[in-house]
Amino acid sequence: MAVKAAFVALMAVVVLFPDLEGFAGKAPLVRALTYPLAGVVVPAAWWVRGRRPPYPHWADGFVGLPFVVDLAGNVPDLYDRITWWDDANHFWNWALLCLGVGLLVRRSPRVTEGRILAGLVGGFGGLAIIFWEIGEYYAFIRNSTELDTAYTDTLGDLALSSLGGIAAAMLLGTVLWPWSGRTTGARTATAG
Repeated sequence: MAVKAAFVALMAVVVLFPDLEGFAGKAPLVRALTYPLAGVVVPAAWWVRGRRPPYPHWADGFVGLPFVVDLAGNVPDLYDRITWWDDANHFWNWALLCLGVGLLVRRSPRVTEGRILAGLVGGFGGLAIIFWEIGEYYAFIRNSTELDTAYTDTLGDLALSSLGGIAAAMLLGTVLWPWSGRTTGARTATAG
């Protein structure tokens, strides 16, 4: 709930103060229209899958947290004030996102081994950052002053985010495999 509350508060800042220095040239309208999807994707997936208890609170929190961190960095303009902020966020935010997605995928009775989960999460992380960077390009980079350095920055973002996704995949497939267990109903279905 804390992640959702922080998300709502920060989205209010985006909507009420889109001209803040931290949002200048960074598509605040696109963020205001698309970031809320992160807050509803887990509840929607849980509902579509039949609302099998328990609710995936950890997955929901991990999926939403990268967007909270991103917005929290934009409000005080940390992306432009701290040189390493963007790089650190690409690694850690992608690790958090992939942890959340992995915890959702782990609930599937088809995911029976840690290496399967690790492969799926690592693949998701790599593919998702490609789509993210394409979206960033069309949302604000192609018409910005950042275009001259965009290629180098994008390569770094792709590498760091992919590494964050791989780190999450490795954790989920090994150390967190027992903790990230399925619901009782899924265990019963797998055992039967």
